[in-house]
Amino acid sequence: MHSELIVSQIQTDLVWENAAANLAKFSELILSIEQTDVIILPETFNTGFSMNSAKLAEKMDGKTMQWMRQEAKKANAVVCGSIIIEENQHYYNRFIWMQPDGSLKYYNKRHLFRMGEEHKNFSPGSEKIIIEYKGWKICPMICYDLRFPVWSRNQEQYDLLIYVANWPEVRINAWEKLLFARAIENQSYVASVNRIGMDGLGVNCSGSSMLIDPKGDCIWKAKNQTESINTTSISLDDLNEFRNRFPVGMDADAFEVK
Repeated sequence: MHSELIVSQIQTDLVWENAAANLAKFSELILSIEQTDVIILPETFNTGFSMNSAKLAEKMDGKTMQWMRQEAKKANAVVCGSIIIEENQHYYNRFIWMQPDGSLKYYNKRHLFRMGEEHKNFSPGSEKIIIEYKGWKICPMICYDLRFPVWSRNQEQYDLLIYVANWPEVRINAWEKLLFARAIENQSYVASVNRIGMDGLGVNCSGSSMLIDPKGDCIWKAKNQTESINTTSISLDDLNEFRNRFPVGMDADAFEVK
């Protein structure tokens, strides 16, 4: 078991519907990270948050997946973020967790952003996943999932909750407050990565990517509208010590998600 996990978060602008340009940019940014265990990219990091799912979707053996496998091996670190995937005649906003050995896990976004008609262009996921890596339990979520606390409720004792997003600046206050709430209520580290810049629909995203500890204290927050890379070591020993000292989970309500 590794008590320490080194997490890198990349906050940057995205080129609208241009996978080649975005992947080239992320390759450069990843090169600047010297040593890490996990590299987190934004939601739909290769295309931006476009509803042109039929045009932009890739297969699970597509170019972006090949790129992720290559970058994970080269960096000797997990590379993760979401992309648009076509599978069995359905389109998914899928979080990919690519490990250095080429093995992977994935999570399909459960809550599709109705106000942006994501529900008309994508199929929802049905299962939350817990990834076990280097002795840590990690739960990935995507953007709008953040607004639904029951879905992220920590029944599995995960240690790190990841949120990747294209969250608009106009609602950034909710983004920040909900991230703190998720860390506190689940007694978990929260690592979030939001994009910056204007997308092809005229929606401006300002960033506010953060790393929050299980007590709800901010370890790191990116400057708004600024390309940022943060690499920080987080401690499983510190997390377990806090949970043992303040075991609020013992009084949690039982429930079932249907």
